[in-house]
Amino acid sequence: MEALAVPWFVLVRHLGPPLFLLVVGGTLLLWRPPRRRGLAWTALGTNLLAAALPFLWIAVQRAAGAGDLTVIGLAMTLLQPGLVVLAWLVLLWALVDPRSHERRPRGAAPDRVGDRVTENVG
Repeated sequence: MEALAVPWFVLVRHLGPPLFLLVVGGTLLLWRPPRRRGLAWTALGTNLLAAALPFLWIAVQRAAGAGDLTVIGLAMTLLQPGLVVLAWLVLLWALVDPRSHERRPRGAAPDRVGDRVTENVG
């Protein structure tokens, strides 16, 4: 990180929580996969990408010698929170079960059998 002029503790502070979320979320996805597991993995990866975006931008600036372009830096500063919000929205979308909104007949109480919900009839 010395090549980018960024101290290690800054990198750990910014990338640590998204990496932890990726590890814990990935473990949960492997243990109890939702219907839309691809979207959930995409959301976790997008969150990590959003956290790494400032460091990637610094690396591009150093490589291209364009460190004085503040307009692009401002755009990148606005892009990062947008990516984080997008990642969380995609994660919520991936984890919400579309079948949970189906209507049940009145008086029918759900019964749990294993992992499936069945209806009591009569």
